[in-house]
Formats: sequence, C-alpha cells, structure tokens
Amino acid sequence: MGEPINPEAWRWYRENIGSGSAPIVDTWWQTETGAIMISPLPGVTELEPGSAQRPIPGISAEILDDAGEPVTEADAVGYLVLTKPWPAMLRGIWGDDQRYKDTYWSRFGEKYYFAGDGAKYDSAGNIWLLGRVDDVMNVSGHRLSTAEIESALVSHPTVAEAAVVGAADDMTGQAVVAFVILRGDAQGEDDKIVADLKSHVSKEISPIAKPKSIMVVSELPKTRSGKIMRRLLKDLAEGREAGDATTLTDSSVMDTIKKGMTKG
Repeated sequence: MGEPINPEAWRWYRENIGSGSAPIVDTWWQTETGAIMISPLPGVTELEPGSAQRPIPGISAEILDDAGEPVTEADAVGYLVLTKPWPAMLRGIWGDDQRYKDTYWSRFGEKYYFAGDGAKYDSAGNIWLLGRVDDVMNVSGHRLSTAEIESALVSHPTVAEAAVVGAADDMTGQAVVAFVILRGDAQGEDDKIVADLKSHVSKEISPIAKPKSIMVVSELPKTRSGKIMRRLLKDLAEGREAGDATTLTDSSVMDTIKKGMTKG
C-alpha cells in the first residue's frame, strides 16, 4: 500500500469508473511481507470506503498501544503489528541480521513484527491505516493522523488533493500544516477558501485537528509508487531547505511548490 485510499476518492472511483457496483479493494501489505496481509473480501465483507478492513484468513494482526497491549476502543490510535509468522515473510537482511531485528522486531521486545504504521479500529472492528507512525502528530497531547485530516480536507468540494504534516510548534509541540491542491472549478479568494477549509476540518474531526496553516499549491511531491513525501513538505513547513528529493517522480516539483505556494 502506498497511501490509504481516501474515502471520497473511493466513492468517486466506484461511481464513475465502477458503475456503482464494482468492488474497490484497499489492501495493506509491504514488499517485506511478500503478500497482502489485510484486505476487504468482496462478497464476504461489507465494503467500507477507505478501510483495509480485516486480516485475510491465516494472517494474525493486532493494533497495540504504547505499552504493547491490544487496543480495544474504537478510534484509539495505535501501532499495527503482525503477531504470528506467515510463509511469505521477510526472514532477514542480507549480511545484516541485526538491522533486520532492529527495524522490524525491536519495538515490542522482539515479540511482534512492527511494520511502522499507525492504525485504529472503527466501531465495527474494521482496521483503518493511518500512515507511518512518523506521520502521526502529537498536538497538545492529542494524537492525530495525517491521513484522517487529509480525508477531511479532500471531502471539501474545493479540494482535489491534500497532504498534512506536523511542524514543530512552541505552544502545542506540533502544529497541523496542510498543503492542498484546489479543484479547477474552485471559486473565490484563497484566503476565504483557507478559512473555510480550517472550519471544515474542525467540524469534521474536532477543533484540535484544525490546521494552523494551509498552503495552496499546484503539485505535491510523490515518489514513483505514488507515496507523498511528507518529510519534504515538513522541511518547507519548518522553514528548512528541502532534503533529498531524488526518489520523486519529478525532483523539480519542490521548486514549483515553493514558488507557487499561497499560505493561509
């Protein structure tokens, strides 16, 4: 999985490409897992737009809290782990067994495979991937998912795409900073649109999730596999020169973003 499918994009694709009936399957897995680990099962599970839903038969996955205990409450953010071995799993890194252990097995005392992703359950027990734990922000003690705020932004009729990062902030520890691409038919001044978007996020999630700033851009930095390079956006949000951009589809996109950035 490069990025979780935004629920709004899921519904649009199903309606416009899938004629309102084709099942859209949002899966979770890694190159390291060797196969899909979590996935809806069309015809078996009731599809939930934006959710990878359940571990496939034979796979054991859980969401744990900071202490390594299973998360039981809906919407509580935790760490996605795989709790039992599986046939296709990565078994080592050539010539560096310690790096393999440190990267995938150290977070919970070598007991569970931790892929590095945050996740939560909904009230029906579906798993929602929230992106890398590095992308889970701590704003005034509240843990917020970049993916959740991005989904709220894209649900607004003026927004085509969105990316969210947590930037260092003296008051709140981290502040929510959003980068948005507006739809071609978006009408109005950027300042008014930005104010509307902040209010929209506050209503959709909570006031604590309202972005401190929203930057209107023409493009987002993405790798060839479609992953948004949030670390580069975080560099911009914190006033630094953007880091290594060699993995981007177009390495010049950061210059384009900086030149065309409208901040609010």
